[in-house]
Amino acid sequence: MNIVLRGARDWVEEGLAGWDRFWFKPALPHTLALIRILAGAMLLYTHFVWSLNLEAFLGPSSWITADVSRELHGNSIWAWTPLWHIESPAMLWTLHLTGLVVIAMFTVGLFSRVTSVLSFLLAVMYCHRLEGALFGLDQVNTMLAMYCMFGPCGAVYSVDRLIRRVRAGGPLPEPEPSVGANVAIRLIQLHMCVIYLFGGIGKIKGDTWWVGNAFWMAVGNKEYQSLDMTWLVHYPVLCSLLAHITVFWETFYCATVWPRWTRPITLAVAAAVHGGIALFLGMITFGLAMLIGNLAFVPPEMIRNLAAWLAGERGRGGEEGVDLERAPPQRARRRGAAVGVNDQ
Repeated sequence: MNIVLRGARDWVEEGLAGWDRFWFKPALPHTLALIRILAGAMLLYTHFVWSLNLEAFLGPSSWITADVSRELHGNSIWAWTPLWHIESPAMLWTLHLTGLVVIAMFTVGLFSRVTSVLSFLLAVMYCHRLEGALFGLDQVNTMLAMYCMFGPCGAVYSVDRLIRRVRAGGPLPEPEPSVGANVAIRLIQLHMCVIYLFGGIGKIKGDTWWVGNAFWMAVGNKEYQSLDMTWLVHYPVLCSLLAHITVFWETFYCATVWPRWTRPITLAVAAAVHGGIALFLGMITFGLAMLIGNLAFVPPEMIRNLAAWLAGERGRGGEEGVDLERAPPQRARRRGAAVGVNDQ
């Protein structure tokens, strides 16, 4: 009995330790910062598009009026938005242009702690008003903006850091790993798993995915075609195989994306699926937004080293790129050993 109790206690302790490592192990902010730049740029683009016919979408005589929008939400208090109450075109344009400026500041990382919160609130505000004209892209944009609030998304690759560097009068030390960066990335990772899990379950409920016709029906639909893929009709086995691979990958993404040996395969399939959606089905922005979410599974050390390589730095001694070939041997060894892949 004592052996059983000790085993149970060890199992619980290991589980709690794993939980603590998963959520609260400090991580570098480089992955979160890259997501801020890309997700912010996508958010800025999608909100700029509303400007092309702003009053038709959001004005008092819009295609979907404020009253209809409230009805579509079931008059829920949780879906409130100030855009329901703006009737002046001048006020609407002022709010819209101000919002674009805020999102642009968030993208470049200026006052990122504040602008990340404001960008999320703006995204939610537009989503609540534009019920009936939404797309999955808007939901993914809002999700990424929300999680950027929880971590130091402007710690690197930002105007905030450039300002700190100017004030310091020289190079800054590399940002310290933080719990906030890890929590933000973990939340994005888990949310991506939920999205794919329910997407896979939804496909399983449809007969066309079981039969294998769904892939052909997607690429053969000329309403969404950006490239003619109808030649695939001559390869029904290939179409069926791709349909079943898609369902398997999407359903089991939440399991295969975590182990180190299956993660590269899972992310490669994600790149193929969403790249295909972007190139062949005309949904470029949605495909890119999902790929941005998948970046949460790329270790920050890899992104940091890739950025250093793109900047022409031969070594990595800090964010400013100390050349290891010129560093003292002992220091170079310490810094080289510090560049590892975070188990993320």
